[in-house]
Amino acid sequence: MKNKDNYPSLADTKPLAAELATLRHHLHQYPELSNEEANTATLVAEKLAEWGYEVTTGIGGHGVIGTLRAGDGQRSLGLRADMDALPIEEVPGRAYCSQNPGVMHACGHDGHTTMLLGAAKYLAQTRNFSGTLNLIFQPAEETGTNSGAERMIAEGLFERFPCDAIFGMHNHPGYPSGTMMFRSGPFMAACDTIAITLHGKGGHAARPHLAADPLVAAGSLVGALQTVVSRNIDPTAAAVVTIGSLHSGHAANVIPESARMELSVRSFDPAVRARLKERICELAQHHAAGYGVQAEVSIVTGYPVLTNHPDETEFARQVAEELLGADRVVSPLPVIAGSEDFAYYLQQRPGCFMRIGNGDSAMLHNAGYDFNDDNLTVGAAYWARLTERYLAE
Repeated sequence: MKNKDNYPSLADTKPLAAELATLRHHLHQYPELSNEEANTATLVAEKLAEWGYEVTTGIGGHGVIGTLRAGDGQRSLGLRADMDALPIEEVPGRAYCSQNPGVMHACGHDGHTTMLLGAAKYLAQTRNFSGTLNLIFQPAEETGTNSGAERMIAEGLFERFPCDAIFGMHNHPGYPSGTMMFRSGPFMAACDTIAITLHGKGGHAARPHLAADPLVAAGSLVGALQTVVSRNIDPTAAAVVTIGSLHSGHAANVIPESARMELSVRSFDPAVRARLKERICELAQHHAAGYGVQAEVSIVTGYPVLTNHPDETEFARQVAEELLGADRVVSPLPVIAGSEDFAYYLQQRPGCFMRIGNGDSAMLHNAGYDFNDDNLTVGAAYWARLTERYLAE
């Protein structure tokens, strides 16, 4: 077993800084939406093949797997990065601003991909591990349902590329770059989308008594839905109900036939998740009846709770502390109400999903966001060190 000082350090990946920044900027300039990552996947596959990886493409859509074996170790490791961008028009001004109108890397997946490619190059050159490394470059993380992770697993990811454990990383605005954050157990929320359509009876604005106004019912229901969490969920449990969309009518003098709202519902516990759905459906039906309209409710079940495994989380935290120092490691990080399809991998294999600080940047999914290039060599060094530690001889 090697001394901890003999594993990859920040200095080992520093020479890759310029190359990785150039690569990240290229990915940022040419972002591709979920399920459209063909050019990104081709670039990733070409880089991996150039460095000596066995490359498999077309898994779960545009997914790419790079496999590297060294020594005679029997253990196997999976590291994952996501590749897709978002339908957001980027704020102009950067030299490497998106060249695809209405599409940008507003969540840092260009950085996630580049950090893992940096580790891929370093590990291909050194091969100081014993076992099998599977680098998973995943499409379609941002879809909310039928995601890249779900499809890759359904197409035999872990049967074709066995992983004794799997790890992933996401950037985190608001914490200093090069800081890493961990939490064991439930970490990121389950997310469901609920649509409520209220069907009424349209009519003339001057004769409301002859109509059944769905818009008035919708306005009242928006307020009533705010009680679902505060009056139906244990105060010690976390949950969020947000009405992000409400549409009805086209003219001031016309009572519309219907009103439609869409809700984002987030939770960290299966029982709470079920209760939220139940109570929202009940409230919509009874509230609508009170206003003389009818409620139609549809539910799209999204990603499950992301639950990190204790042993793998502790291992990942130790690796970060060795690489960065205890003062640059935060554990436990508070739970995050955002969702992540890495949760599906953790239902299949033990592992950990962690965060890396992105500095004082704009928030995720914001038109002014940009990944912090200072993290590129840090993330590459972390993945390299974790690989050598996990697949130690």
